[in-house]
Amino acid sequence: MKAILLKEFGAPDQLYLGEAEQPQPNSNEVLVNIKATALNRADTLQRKGMYPPPPGASKILGLEMSGVITAIGDKVTNWKVGDKVCGLLAGGGYAEYVTIHSHCLIPMPEGFSFEEAAAIPEVFLTAFQAISYLSKLKKGERILIHAGASGVGTAAIQIAKAKGASQIIVTASAGKHEICKQLGAEITIDYKTQNFEEEVLKVTDNQGVNVIIDFLSAAYFQKNINSLTMDGRMVMLALMGGIKVEEFVLTKILTRRLQIMGSTLRARSLEYKIGLTKDFSDFALSKFATKELQPVIDSVHDWKDVADAHRYMEANKNKGKIILRVS
Repeated sequence: MKAILLKEFGAPDQLYLGEAEQPQPNSNEVLVNIKATALNRADTLQRKGMYPPPPGASKILGLEMSGVITAIGDKVTNWKVGDKVCGLLAGGGYAEYVTIHSHCLIPMPEGFSFEEAAAIPEVFLTAFQAISYLSKLKKGERILIHAGASGVGTAAIQIAKAKGASQIIVTASAGKHEICKQLGAEITIDYKTQNFEEEVLKVTDNQGVNVIIDFLSAAYFQKNINSLTMDGRMVMLALMGGIKVEEFVLTKILTRRLQIMGSTLRARSLEYKIGLTKDFSDFALSKFATKELQPVIDSVHDWKDVADAHRYMEANKNKGKIILRVS
């Protein structure tokens, strides 16, 4: 099969379209002919040699896909050849074919294109896990979502709105505020020119928020703690702002009974991913049908132009997902 391969760890120009061995499904898996995949920050890190795939996972980049089932294992009863699906992968999405456990698939929503379906799995499952499983956002609570115009950010805004958050606050550069507002954010903060801690306290009458979804880690850590109200919860999903906090005051963690959580999804157990996929599907499929939830696509690239797509992501130009059309 054709696949996007890596000459050696490094810059985007190390990626090239080559040949790889086609995988074969085991008894509980299906084989999917991939029609579209999507970029994630993890792909750029793996390309640089900084985020290796879990043991047993494909070394080919790509954490999600949409496509058509072309073969099924002998124990698979919930799908048939020809079904259109999308799903989260531990690797292997930048290829013509991939195998995936049958219970980790999501049916492609009616009326969706393959490009739209490929924009669902990673960001929506990540956001759903952070909001529903970890922070347990309740109706009427306030939430602060950093990187609001990112893939996970745009999904998190929509999920928070669907769960009845009373106030959705996001940080994003000024040029990305409008899309965040269109999705349901009430307050947008330009992190380049505004102090988000001060703005959060201003718009919440010095109460702070109940939940924070964070990607910046060290750079925002103290300000995030200061922005949480009593019994507040923070979920850290990435380390984009560094891994070491030089100075930190612990007092508010105790006095406000704060919970600080970190999570990745790629290395989770198969059982966890199966449960998460089912719970998300039960929550989201009807909402995709009514457009209450919708994937946000910034741009679509031919997979031959994967290096340009990686450069575009690393320049932080995108609002939503960057899609690769597999052909």
